[in-house]
Amino acid sequence: MDRGSVDAVVVAAGSSTRMAGFDKLAAPLLGRPLLAWTLDALASASSVRRLVVVTAPSRVEDLAAQPWLRSLGATVVAGGARRQESVAAGVAATGSAVVLVHDGARPLVTPALVDRVAAAAAVDGAAIPTVPVAETLKRVSAGRVGETVDRSGLVAAQTPQGARRALLEEAWSRFPAGGPREFTDEAALLEAAGIPVAAVPGEAANLKVTVPEDLERAEAVLASRADALRVGHGADEHPFGEGTGLALGGIVIEGAPRLHGHSDGDAALHAVADALLGAAGLGDLGRAFPAGDPATRGIASGELLRAVVARIAAAGWRATGVDVTIRAARPRLGPARLGAMRDAIAALVDLGPEAVEVKASTGNLIGYEGAGRGISATAVVMLRRR
Repeated sequence: MDRGSVDAVVVAAGSSTRMAGFDKLAAPLLGRPLLAWTLDALASASSVRRLVVVTAPSRVEDLAAQPWLRSLGATVVAGGARRQESVAAGVAATGSAVVLVHDGARPLVTPALVDRVAAAAAVDGAAIPTVPVAETLKRVSAGRVGETVDRSGLVAAQTPQGARRALLEEAWSRFPAGGPREFTDEAALLEAAGIPVAAVPGEAANLKVTVPEDLERAEAVLASRADALRVGHGADEHPFGEGTGLALGGIVIEGAPRLHGHSDGDAALHAVADALLGAAGLGDLGRAFPAGDPATRGIASGELLRAVVARIAAAGWRATGVDVTIRAARPRLGPARLGAMRDAIAALVDLGPEAVEVKASTGNLIGYEGAGRGISATAVVMLRRR
C-alpha cells in the first residue's frame, strides 16, 4: 500500500443516547477528548493521507475550530439523520480511490490495523476487520432462553471498514443513502449489492465506546500504552563561516553565508535528528556521526537525517510530529522560506506537512544569533511505536 494513498472518513454524528446524557466523543480520556485519540490513531497510519470528520450540522463550526482537529488538517462536514447518510456525505468529501470509514467512538484502533484494512481493500475491493465471538450465544424471547446459537463461523465486525470508492458508489446506486433500507455498516451495504467483502484480523482492544463503563476501559488501555509514546528535544548551533549557499531546514538559501561545521552545518536538521535519537533512546547526533569521521565531512544534513529516521525505524519508532524553532537575525526567514523548510523536513522524516511546524525568531537581538554571527535551532518531536 502506497504511503498516504487513502482518505479516512470518521463518523461522529451520533447522539450518544446510551451515555447518560453526555457526548461520548467529547468525553476526556487522559485529559484529551475521545475523538482526538481516534483521529490521532488514523493520522498516524502510513496509508492515510487525509481525514474527513462527519458530525451533526449543529456541531460543524465548533468542531472545526478545535485546535487538536485543526492541527491534523482534518475536514469537517455535516452528516445526516442515519449513519449511511453521514457516511455518504463524508465519502463525497474525499478524493482517494480507496476510502476507509471508521467509528469516531473507537479511540483504541491502532495504525497497524488501519494500514492492514487499507491494503486489503486495495487488493480485494472491500475489507473489514473482524474478531471471533468468544461468548456462548443465546436466543432469548420474552425473557426466556429459547436456544443456544452455534457460534462457529460467527465474528464481530469492527471499523475501519475499507472499500474502493467505485464499489461504494455502485452499491449506493442500488441502495441510495437516503432510501428506505437501513444498513448498520458499510459491509452490510456492499453485501446487499452482491459485492464481496474480505475479512482481516481485527483487534480485541478496538472497542466501540457505547456506555459510560466503556470510557473507563478505554482510558485504562490508553494508560497502558503510554510508554508507546515518546517526546524528544534537540538543539544545535553553528557560527557563520566562509562561502555562501546557506543550508538550513533542508533547503539552500543562495547568497546567504554558509554555516561552519563538519557537515553542511544545517543547524535545524541537526536539532531534529538529535531530538529523534534522544526520544528513541539512541544517543545523540555527535555519537551517531562523530565530527572526526572523514566520511561525513561536508555531507548534506538531509542524508544524516534520513539515516537517523532509518535508525529509529529499526528500533521500532516513527515520528508523528515535529516542531522546529530557528533563532537568526540573518538572513530574513519569511513565510515562503519557512514553508519550504517545513515541506523539506516533512519529506525527510516521512510525515505530511501538516504534522511539521517551522518557526523563526530574531533572538531579540541578544546573543551571537541576535548579533548576526550564527544560527541556532531547537526541535521537539513526538514518536510512536510502529
